[in-house]
Amino acid sequence: MNDFLVAALYKFVSLPDCNAMREPLQACCDQHGVKGTLLLANEGINGTIAGTHAGIKAVLAYLRSDPRLATLEHKESLAPRMPFNRMKVRVKKEIVTMGVPDIDPNKIVGTYIKPEDWNALISDPDVVLIDTRNDYEVAIGTFKGAIDPNIKSFRELPGWVNEQKMLEKKPKVAMFCTGGIRCEKSTAFMKVQGFDEVYHLQGGILKYLEQIPEENSLWEGECFVFDERVAVKHGLQVGEHQLCRACREPIGPQDKLSPLFELGVSCPRCHAHTSDEKKHRMRERQKQVELAAARRQQHVGAKHPPKRKAETL
Repeated sequence: MNDFLVAALYKFVSLPDCNAMREPLQACCDQHGVKGTLLLANEGINGTIAGTHAGIKAVLAYLRSDPRLATLEHKESLAPRMPFNRMKVRVKKEIVTMGVPDIDPNKIVGTYIKPEDWNALISDPDVVLIDTRNDYEVAIGTFKGAIDPNIKSFRELPGWVNEQKMLEKKPKVAMFCTGGIRCEKSTAFMKVQGFDEVYHLQGGILKYLEQIPEENSLWEGECFVFDERVAVKHGLQVGEHQLCRACREPIGPQDKLSPLFELGVSCPRCHAHTSDEKKHRMRERQKQVELAAARRQQHVGAKHPPKRKAETL
């Protein structure tokens, strides 16, 4: 039974008082039993939160009571368990870190394409389709025909763009990400670089998977999300991926068939990179987790959210 409501949200808007906003927002979330992560910066707000339906609605109402956030949009999905362990409201330099100064999506940005129009755009042979997410996200799912920049963090995307000779003729470029925030910055960056026809998926992959029926979809695989659900699929149903508790990379059903997979200890991605000492510690920890489960107790630290920073959307 899906008892928890998950809300993913972001908005680029000038918030020069973001430091003063932090504590009251934290208190509001705590008061309503809401958990997750919210980032505040001069450039806006970004995050994913989860709680009861009433709790989430209360926090969203609090945020929208600020006139600057009155038009804040969010995307909803359901989870059978609370996907976060705690609530964190943090102040950062950027709500999604690109590391390029003077990129302001409030001033310049690509053309928004609604999910229902996305298939037609990316099926155009003159369009270069770029997945702006990190390599571990792309590995478990992406759009058919998308280019994978093979980046470890969003900071690497501008450098990758500048090295691509295929973009020298400045063709039509379509970009996408989980919920839209990285595309806001990446298309703004592309426009500043002189690309005229730049498009991005409005609402990101999450909105596409929510609205487009699987039989009409050009999406292949699952979409990584930054909480204990790990990944979602069409209809925003919880996917089949889990986290490796050693490296906290997503692992799918095929990974579990590998001789390098050991529950709670290693997976094909990290087996060669972890010491025997660490494997021994992880085996002992897994024994404690299993003993706690047999006693129907929650093992302390049994759940670890993805280690990735708050590139939540």
